[in-house]
Amino acid sequence: MLRTFILMAAVALMASTAHAKTCKTMTSCEEAVIAWCGGDTRRDGDNDGIPCENLCPSEEVVDRIREKIGC
Repeated sequence: MLRTFILMAAVALMASTAHAKTCKTMTSCEEAVIAWCGGDTRRDGDNDGIPCENLCPSEEVVDRIREKIGC
């Protein structure tokens, strides 16, 4: 339970700092997914479920990251 809370707090903190970045300045698909899950819907402009397509190769990769971070 505590581990889940800590993970969720870390994701929220990372999402808040990632909002200031663009896809071109992000360094990983995980960073893009964290921002997207944190509410930065601009990361998925075409609404296909893949944020920052320059970093995230597929919806399957995005889904694995979402499962990992609890989004």
